[in-house]
Amino acid sequence: MARIGVTGHRCIPADALDNVHAGIRAQLRGGGAGGFDAAFSSLAAGADQIFAEVALGCGVPVTAVIPGAADYGNRLGGMTAQVAYRRLLASCADRVELPAADTEEEAYLLAGRWIVDHVDRLVAVWDGCPARGLGGTGDVVEYARLSGVPVVVVWSPGVRRA
Repeated sequence: MARIGVTGHRCIPADALDNVHAGIRAQLRGGGAGGFDAAFSSLAAGADQIFAEVALGCGVPVTAVIPGAADYGNRLGGMTAQVAYRRLLASCADRVELPAADTEEEAYLLAGRWIVDHVDRLVAVWDGCPARGLGGTGDVVEYARLSGVPVVVVWSPGVRRA
């Protein structure tokens, strides 16, 4: 059983979106002879939601990994992200709800680590910069690399976060 997960930025510049979609699609279709049996995402705005959409479109079942942050689904940003979160959550094959953490950032870090600990490959929609706060994309990528989980960075070269 091959499993793939995602970590990534919530804000992705418009000029990087096509590259991000194509990169995720290529990874999901490149899972070897049998492809991927499961995809893991926290369904946050940005990279996580894009990854889940593409996975579902490729026929890969998605497991939602819900961070132990209070009222997570309503704290994802604007109404568009919240509606997408609820729609995607309803489409998931499974759901893992993590225990409450002391802080929101710690909850995100623990969710990222949980995903890394349960996948064979991690897709990072990442600009290569250090995390701007605990639990950011850079922290999860570092954890994956230290854990020996292959990381594929999907980002448009030279494009930086807004």
